[in-house]
Amino acid sequence: MSNPLAAGSLTGKRALVTGSSRGIGADTVRYLAEAGASVVVNYRNKEKRALQLVDAIAAGGGTAIAVGADLTDAATVDAMMERVRDELGGLDVLVMNASGGMESGMAEDYALQLNRDAQVRLLRSALPLLAPGARVVFVTSHQAHFIRTTPTMPEYEPVALSKRAGEDALLELLPELEAAEVEFVVVSGDMIEGTITATLLERSNPGAISQRKESAGKLYNVAEFAAEVATAVVAPVPADHVVLVGDVSDFTPLS
Repeated sequence: MSNPLAAGSLTGKRALVTGSSRGIGADTVRYLAEAGASVVVNYRNKEKRALQLVDAIAAGGGTAIAVGADLTDAATVDAMMERVRDELGGLDVLVMNASGGMESGMAEDYALQLNRDAQVRLLRSALPLLAPGARVVFVTSHQAHFIRTTPTMPEYEPVALSKRAGEDALLELLPELEAAEVEFVVVSGDMIEGTITATLLERSNPGAISQRKESAGKLYNVAEFAAEVATAVVAPVPADHVVLVGDVSDFTPLS
């Protein structure tokens, strides 16, 4: 898919995308780099993929570094921010893409740890680095954003509830962000074909993704949704701070 951002439109900007060694994050960071931003590729345990992406960006004339950090580990997040400060001097863009909760072998409250607590801690750690006029983009799903009014698949419900809790907790920080002249945008999309979450959901509930696709009429693929996330980095901020990607007719609006 072609880059939705104009070449050079982010020249001089510095961007960190969490969970960007693969999937939506990788395509998002690639779009930002191609538009001129110096980018940070964050990974939890996929160092090889992250370094390959950094090499590909450099080969295309871009600037990128790979920094490992487990968002549920405060020490590694703080270390990541220190490296960003040392190498880039600050941030103009923070894309909060990394999430999860359907992985096996994790603690019972892992989804809440990652999708709420870690997101708040990440933003607080990044805030001193965010320059006036910087933008934070929080990536979520319709299933999570509308969970208070529209039930979702039982297998996904714990993740959806934790993602909504994370969104709510981040919105509580809006006064602090506004005081620092930092913009905040939520980007919400339907299930995305080709993501880890979709794969795990299909494994636990065979046919779930095809059923959702039939109901929605279309599901975005990874590159298409990443293009929407990248666009939200530069697009005018909606009055409600939320960008809804695709059809939401199956979801009941929040009151």
